[in-house]
Amino acid sequence: MSNLALGLVLLVAAAHTWFMVLEAVLWTRPLGRKTFGNSREDAEKTKVLAMNQGLYNGGVAALLVWAALDHRGA
Repeated sequence: MSNLALGLVLLVAAAHTWFMVLEAVLWTRPLGRKTFGNSREDAEKTKVLAMNQGLYNGGVAALLVWAALDHRGA
């Protein structure tokens, strides 16, 4: 894998990590509500769904990093 490809994969992993933080941690806080345009009530109603989506994004980020590191060692 070229250095450019590796950098891009890690950039996408970083983006997924940020999405995970927004959805799993900041969903009901002001930054999360502002980012997704939710009211306090809507954020509270959907926080379990957001947590699920955040965990998904965290898994994608972890697998991207793992694949990049595994390929780098090969």
